[in-house]
This record gives sequence, structure tokens and C-alpha cells, in this order.
Amino acid sequence: MTAEMAQDEQALLWNGTAGKSWIAAEASVDVMYRPFEDLLVAATPPGRRVLDIGCGTGSTTRAVARAAGECVGVDISAPMIAAAAARAAREGVNARFICADAEVHDFAPASFDLVMSRFGVMFFADPSRAFANLRRATRAGGRLHAFVWREAAENDFMTRAERAAAHLLPPRPERAPDAPGPFAFARPERVRGILQDGGWSGIDIAKLDIECAFPERELLHYLTWMGPVGRILQQADAPVRTKVMDTVRAAFDPFVHGDEVRFTAACWSVDAHA
Repeated sequence: MTAEMAQDEQALLWNGTAGKSWIAAEASVDVMYRPFEDLLVAATPPGRRVLDIGCGTGSTTRAVARAAGECVGVDISAPMIAAAAARAAREGVNARFICADAEVHDFAPASFDLVMSRFGVMFFADPSRAFANLRRATRAGGRLHAFVWREAAENDFMTRAERAAAHLLPPRPERAPDAPGPFAFARPERVRGILQDGGWSGIDIAKLDIECAFPERELLHYLTWMGPVGRILQQADAPVRTKVMDTVRAAFDPFVHGDEVRFTAACWSVDAHA
């Protein structure tokens, strides 16, 4: 598959089922990933101009805008950007949103002090080209700070639904290790090479394990919408949906602790300098 085809595939996915799913599960996801949002805010001094890559519905963009004074979120998903902008307007937050592919978007050169992302940089069709473009958008002395997933095998919570439901759904193509997707940056040596190709220096990639949690009452809703299983269920008939959800929900019992769902997010914290 060419980079252009992969780019088109990502645009179709995030402007379709994936974007719809994320908006539907936004509240659960924002609570679940709040520790990462807090880390991004803590790492952003006031007065910085920040670019949030793959901002989705804008939770991190709004949080950092409150701390830094200004933040621009960019995402390829028009529905998610619309939701993000509407919420920022309601809350009166100095956050601006761009619906674009950050890999090729014509950002003003040297216009940002910090490029950040919470799980939004692993979907580029041509990552080296993307990070070169982001480097041009960052002032000299600015920096990159991003969180990405480690191996799928280390993230049981992220992959359990599709494994539990595999025998009930049509076969899915095997995940290519470096293809655009959640685990595309699982290999730190690959990430380092991509950043070096893009002109970044002072690269530091540190192992990070973060405890995440959200209310148990939201688990079924989350499983109904998120990930490959959630997207398939949007087109499934009622009997299939019921059978799949019963199976998948039972598979998540080990993560349920009273009225809370808890899991460890196995990530890399990626830092670099422009």
C-alpha cells in the first residue's frame, strides 16, 4: 500500500466509523486517559504556543490551553474537530481547531513552542514526512512531547475485546507491525529513526506505565463503541450484537474492581528538541 493510499484509508476511517465511535465514547475516554492529560498540562509552562496532534474531541487541547494560554488542536476527523470546537466555545477556552492531516498541512514555519500528543501520532501514512513537517512548524529550541503505545502484547486491555470476539466475527486481516494504527510506534528504535529523519534531536524515549480507571457503569458503552469490535458492531444486527457483547463483557471481568474499571497503560513517553 502506498503512502497516499494509507493516508486516504486513515481519512476515511476517522471521518467515518472511528470518528463516530470516539465521539460516542468521549466521556469515558476522557476520564480514562486523564492521567496523560495531567502530565501534558504539567509539562507545559505558561505562555507557550502549543500544537496538539491528533487532538480528537479536544480534551487535551482545552486542558493545555487553560494552562499555557493558547493551544491549537489538529485532527483529520471533521466530526471530531466540530465536537471539539463546539465544546471549547461553550467553555470559553482559548483553543483553536484545524481539520487537516498534520503530515502535510501547511503550518506557519516556527510558529509553535511545543508539539504534543496523547496517542495521536501513530496514524501517519509517512511518519518521517509528518515529523519533518512538524519540525518546520516548531521554533528553534522548541520541543516535542508525545505519548504512544508500546506493544499490543503489553496492552491487554486494548486488545482483549477483539481477541475475545474473534470466533464470533468475520476474520480480520493480521495487523502489520509498522502500519498506521495504535501500535505503530511500539518499537522505540523505529521511533528514534523517524524523529531523526524528521530533523529532531535530543531524542529521549522512556518507558511509562500509567494506571488508568473509569466507572464500571460505562464499560459496556465503551466496549460497544471503541476499537475494531465496536466499529463492527455498528453494522451488526441485534442478535450478533447481543452475543458479542455478552462474550466481550465477560472477558473484561479481571479489570473490574467494585464500581471501577482499572488497567495499566503500557506506553513510551517520547521527547525531542527542534
